Amino acid sequence: MSDINGRFDGRRVLADLNALRAIGAYKTGVHKPTFSEPHIRSLDWLAQRLPEAGLIATIDGIGNVLGSSAKAGPKLLAGSHLESQNHAGWLDGPLGVIYALEAARVLNPDSSVNGAVEVAAWCDEEGHFGHFLGSRSYVGAVTEADIDAARDRSSDRTMRQSLQDAGLAGRPRLQVEPGRHIGYLEAHIEQGEALESSGLKIGVVTSIVGIWQYRIAFTGEQNHAGTTRMAIRKDAGLALARFCVAIDDSFPALCGPRTVWTTGRITLDPGATSIIPGGAEMLFQIRDDDPDVIARLEAHLRGLAAEVTAQGRCSVEVERIRTGVPAIMNTAFQDAIEAASAGFAGGKSVRMPSGAGHDAQTLATIMPSAMLFVPSIGGISHHWTENTDDADIVMGAEVFVEACRRLLAQPAQGAIAPR
Repeated sequence: MSDINGRFDGRRVLADLNALRAIGAYKTGVHKPTFSEPHIRSLDWLAQRLPEAGLIATIDGIGNVLGSSAKAGPKLLAGSHLESQNHAGWLDGPLGVIYALEAARVLNPDSSVNGAVEVAAWCDEEGHFGHFLGSRSYVGAVTEADIDAARDRSSDRTMRQSLQDAGLAGRPRLQVEPGRHIGYLEAHIEQGEALESSGLKIGVVTSIVGIWQYRIAFTGEQNHAGTTRMAIRKDAGLALARFCVAIDDSFPALCGPRTVWTTGRITLDPGATSIIPGGAEMLFQIRDDDPDVIARLEAHLRGLAAEVTAQGRCSVEVERIRTGVPAIMNTAFQDAIEAASAGFAGGKSVRMPSGAGHDAQTLATIMPSAMLFVPSIGGISHHWTENTDDADIVMGAEVFVEACRRLLAQPAQGAIAPR
């Protein structure tokens, strides 16, 4: 591995990623939930690396790591996250952080580059306490009350206690300095198979889907499973199962070309084999980058619920518990990624939407933002077998660094607005 000298080093990128992979290793992936010991060690590891790029490291009161530069000229913010889903992959998040670090190490010492890359590792993108808490805090969209209410989805531990145990309690939460950055750039594995199946190397993200989530509750009548005749049962579990089938039968005629929907969790009450469920609940999610499509599907969902309730056996209530507005990526930033791809990836790039949520959609609410994808082997993510070829990782890093160079070189960056 070469010294820090302003030259791109693919071996250094791989070494950094593997160093992070060793922290909280699980099989071929990692297990580092938000504020776990491996996650905190990863934050400290990054904070120790940032000075190599001429950056001043700060870990703030919500667990964000920010590397700031005193170099004159425009500043480009870049990064991703370092925590993982439970027992998941090693690249989901760290890839974008290390690409940003490498861009800073290459460009910041270069006197011919006007400005600098600043690095961010956003906390809890994976939603152990609440989706995008770190990036949302940075843009001013998280209150102290939100932190008071946040609990670990796996252990029910409060976020306040976790911050205390991590040594972060009492630290200020950093927020964006208006006008400081020309924009935000994030790299990520695709988490799908479109690039790999098409023989392409770089995805230039055009938009990030919005995510709408619902709690759908079914109320029937709890009774004895052996003595209650089938004809008179009010089985909430059966009503839920039929509702799922009705969704799959009817949504295709109403959805957009890239709409996806998922029933992620089903619970029955009381959940015993000899008792007819008197209550049932499903957590349901719809993703699309067109709010009109979501509105149409939500209206239909509520219509299906009304139909079941009107039949008289079970009542159904639909509660929207999360709204995620789609984000459109900045076209000038997309152009810079595509131009960089022409030079370092043989032009094997494609403009494509992201079906997964990312911190970039939060940053896009306040500054021009864009994303770069590299292929995922087999399209696998959120699992410990997640992987990307080393050659694709290095190529993606080269494209990312060049895109950052081009963005810092653009005149009148302040005139670029999200669109």
